[in-house]
Amino acid sequence: MLQLSGGLLPDSAPHFASYFQPSLGAGHLCVEYDPRPAAAAQARAAVRRQLEGWGLLDQADTAELLVSELVTNALVHAESRLKLTLTAAHGVLRCEVSDTDRRPPRVRRVTETSESGRGMFLVEALAGRWGCHRDGPGKTVWFELGTCGSAGCGRRQPA
Repeated sequence: MLQLSGGLLPDSAPHFASYFQPSLGAGHLCVEYDPRPAAAAQARAAVRRQLEGWGLLDQADTAELLVSELVTNALVHAESRLKLTLTAAHGVLRCEVSDTDRRPPRVRRVTETSESGRGMFLVEALAGRWGCHRDGPGKTVWFELGTCGSAGCGRRQPA
């Protein structure tokens, strides 16, 4: 039921409602990583290189940070190969991390003494939109950042 160009992918949980799939024509990168600690640094470097190539350096710092958090979550919780997918189209940068753990991520309350659990808190705070959907044997966690510099850019407009 996945339609990659302008279609919707339904999700079962209300928090992760259907979302728009940008066209793949503008820019697309997909990289797989082994479950090693170096994967987070490799993913950050790949994001930086790709965004530089697409002329989206204004989003690079935030995208690197959030991708690093999602990759780290995948390494800690799934302990499996993971896949990073970047798509840039229609004023939206979409970053996805897929792994084999079917449990959806949770945004935890962060306190001054918290030593972990800040990843999804940061995604919630900095991304224009984010969500999660089941994907084969696991899940894909995604976030979106606007790329055109205006307020609301990259956000789905109400129907």
